[in-house]
Amino acid sequence: MALRDQIRIIVVDDMSTSRGLITQALDGFGIRQIESARDGPEALAKITAWPVHLVISDMNMPGMNGMQLLHALRSAEKTRKVGFILITGKADRQLIETGKQLGMNNYVAKPFQPVDLKTAIEAIYGRL
Repeated sequence: MALRDQIRIIVVDDMSTSRGLITQALDGFGIRQIESARDGPEALAKITAWPVHLVISDMNMPGMNGMQLLHALRSAEKTRKVGFILITGKADRQLIETGKQLGMNNYVAKPFQPVDLKTAIEAIYGRL
């Protein structure tokens, strides 16, 4: 069974258009087990009920940004090893370094093409 048939992903972004574009790209790769959340707290609640292999999160969200979500995931035993890809329009060196220190697996700069997202996922898990 191919990885794309098994992997469970949650897309976290406060903008429905962005969630839709990411979900559409994942669907285009043949990934079918996709959930979405509007913010970090909703994502954490959904992950508790539906454990995932990968979180794809926007950086700028109200209440809990992508780095805070990453920190929350890495701080909990059950989600410590979940893959994490940050999507950001501001991929500066400091942000990327902070993300790496917190345990971010990869990032994608906005605007992105579906192939950029696929490359980021495959860098963590291998070929889809």
